[in-house]
Amino acid sequence: MKINQTILQEFILVGFSVYPHVQTFLFVVFFCLYLLTLTGNLTIMGLTWVDRALHTPMYLFLSALSFSETCYTTAIIPKTLADLLAKSRSISVTGCGLQLYFLLGFGGSNCIILTLMGYDRFLAICNPLRYPLLMTNMVCVQLVAYAWAGGFFISLIETALIFRGSFCSPNLVKHFFCHMREVVRLNCIDSDLTEFIIILIPASGLLGTFLLIILTYVFILSTVLRIPSAEGKQKAFSTCASHITVVAIHFGFASIAYLKAEASGGDDTLIAVTYTIITPFLNPLIFSLRNKDMKNAFRKVLGMTRSLNEYFWIISAWLTVPRIQ
Repeated sequence: MKINQTILQEFILVGFSVYPHVQTFLFVVFFCLYLLTLTGNLTIMGLTWVDRALHTPMYLFLSALSFSETCYTTAIIPKTLADLLAKSRSISVTGCGLQLYFLLGFGGSNCIILTLMGYDRFLAICNPLRYPLLMTNMVCVQLVAYAWAGGFFISLIETALIFRGSFCSPNLVKHFFCHMREVVRLNCIDSDLTEFIIILIPASGLLGTFLLIILTYVFILSTVLRIPSAEGKQKAFSTCASHITVVAIHFGFASIAYLKAEASGGDDTLIAVTYTIITPFLNPLIFSLRNKDMKNAFRKVLGMTRSLNEYFWIISAWLTVPRIQ
């Protein structure tokens, strides 16, 4: 048992208060990145909804990932922005639990959806004739629902483990959001076993989904190498390039954060910025800038918007023309 048994009702998020001279600069940078992240993800979701050519499993998975990452960043960044400008950086225990629940839920869902996107590419390249039968839009929707259900089920277990007891002083969370490892250390009971479990669960999830993605690309690579033409190989690899890039960034930064050994010490606040702010910002850029179908859909929407503007301009001009009585 810990010595100070004062039961806590709120936490203080230390966050970037240790860098007082750059908080305004950080606010501007994080705010801009958040707006760009929202714009990119909402654009992907909107184009997928509007353009019927994008009503395919690959883009449905991408739209689901964009929605999940939008929710993930929204659970963190608005509170972080408010704390950068406020003197009080408090958050209630209930609010902390909810933030952690959504963070872990959408974070786990992102890993599963990325794995499903790899499986989708595996079916498309390794089983092209059976792909339309195996991966329909309805199957895609069901798989995404399972991904969210699985992510939030694991999140519920972790959050329940962390908040199963009361918390003792000091109430300082040495992070800019309710980081699970920092919160569990404030538990009044001995938290070593709980801390080990809540680190083991996401670590196992990260490693498991990453190994599944690697396995799918082993099969994809073996299939692509058997394609006789160089053009066919290039076309097959081009459909996977964006996904491989996002997987490398996502799992690379997440592994640094969650699999970091305790012996390394140091402040991991800046490390957390990579997977909570930078990675969600990069993902829509990578998927949209390297995707011809997404670019074509964007041009179509711009063309429709231009045509509507011209139509409304003609109507407004016609209405303002004086009539001869």
